[in-house]
Amino acid sequence: MKRFLILSAALLMVVALKAQNDYAFEPINDIETSTVKSQDRTGTCWCYSTVSFIETELMRMGQEEVDLSEMYIVKKAYEQKARDYVRYHGKGNFSQGGQAHDVMNELVDHGYVPEAAYSGIRYDSERHNHTEMVSVVSHMLDGLLASRSRTLSTAWEPAFEAALAAYLGEDPTTFTYQGKEYTPQSYLESTGFQPEDYVEFTSYTHHPYYQPVILEVPDNWSNDAYYNLPLDELMEVMEYSLKKGYSVVWDGDVSHKGFSHKAGVAVVPADKDAEFDKEPVEEKNIDANYRQKMFNNHATTDDHLMHLTGLFVDKNQTRYYKTKNSWGGDSNDFGGFLFMSEPYMKLSTVAIMVHKDAIPEHIATKIQ
Repeated sequence: MKRFLILSAALLMVVALKAQNDYAFEPINDIETSTVKSQDRTGTCWCYSTVSFIETELMRMGQEEVDLSEMYIVKKAYEQKARDYVRYHGKGNFSQGGQAHDVMNELVDHGYVPEAAYSGIRYDSERHNHTEMVSVVSHMLDGLLASRSRTLSTAWEPAFEAALAAYLGEDPTTFTYQGKEYTPQSYLESTGFQPEDYVEFTSYTHHPYYQPVILEVPDNWSNDAYYNLPLDELMEVMEYSLKKGYSVVWDGDVSHKGFSHKAGVAVVPADKDAEFDKEPVEEKNIDANYRQKMFNNHATTDDHLMHLTGLFVDKNQTRYYKTKNSWGGDSNDFGGFLFMSEPYMKLSTVAIMVHKDAIPEHIATKIQ
């Protein structure tokens, strides 16, 4: 029954999209996923997209849909980010942003918990709002580093963690869920999820292909490595993964003119004045050189992470990637989803994360 309702909702979404404009999509594969959430007034798309991905992976593994806590992971990432920022004497990146691997890294170290065990709101709001919190903790760190102390005391770290806890809540060391008691680590183990089974890819010509490289984007604050692939193979990984029933975490740019969450589409119009939100338009041919140029001049940045949950085609047989956003289910007429065209993906994808079994064999052998 649940699968029927989800499928019905997906079909209604496509019908609604066709009613709003002249786009119409047919599925190649539409992956069952958890409900759309909202990151509200926070810069935590990296966590919402990856947690959505994990929830979907658990469903793929045969488990019931679960609502996992994003803010538990966010809090643990802030703690590590603060330690790194202080060690780099304030020269690193301390901001709300992050990457998909940040979620996996925190899972390994701290496990995870359901939303019911940790909402991450300890202030007078029903929605997440990190504006004040980020200002407070950022000034704490900068004030610490600006102090005239020759050496730092042991008090700063618990003081910082206490400030986070005042906004987000104390860590749940144990909790009861569906009649069983867990720790965050034992709950992770009970689900069978293996964070080490996931791989990140990028594609840029200034790095050697098939090698792990440090992606030079500010939100890669942990300096984790990505495998660098030729553009056509990066696209092949995404297509292969979605066709096999594995969803994808997507990191990329949503600032290009052809992106419209409200209209439910993202394209690269060949004519900059084309009304792309009304009907399919001719798109630019994107190659690796143009993609690299746009990355080099900062026209393409990693300003948002989302979750790819399906592969579709329009009436012209152009491929589109069904994308689950974290701006809430009521953020557009399509339940918080949108469709990004293949040219848009070639231009705007900065990095992806997939399960190791969702990598074509001929590519997997090149990166071993």
